[in-house]
Amino acid sequence: MRKLKLIWDFRGPNALKTAEHHTIHLKEYITIQKLNIDITGFNALSDMHAIAFMVVDEQDMKPIRDALKPHRGQIHQD
Repeated sequence: MRKLKLIWDFRGPNALKTAEHHTIHLKEYITIQKLNIDITGFNALSDMHAIAFMVVDEQDMKPIRDALKPHRGQIHQD
């Protein structure tokens, strides 16, 4: 089964802190919805660009995408 990485982009001098905080909310959503999702996190791509992400099964992506409105997605590479 293919896994998809849902990505939220944050830009500016506080991008990394914002992405880190957004990850907390993603984990809360997973808990509240009782989802079987193990991979979430955040990364700095540069000083002014960071991402928060969640990896989901392709079959489960649409309702999560519609609820959380990620900025983009890509196929997850293990």
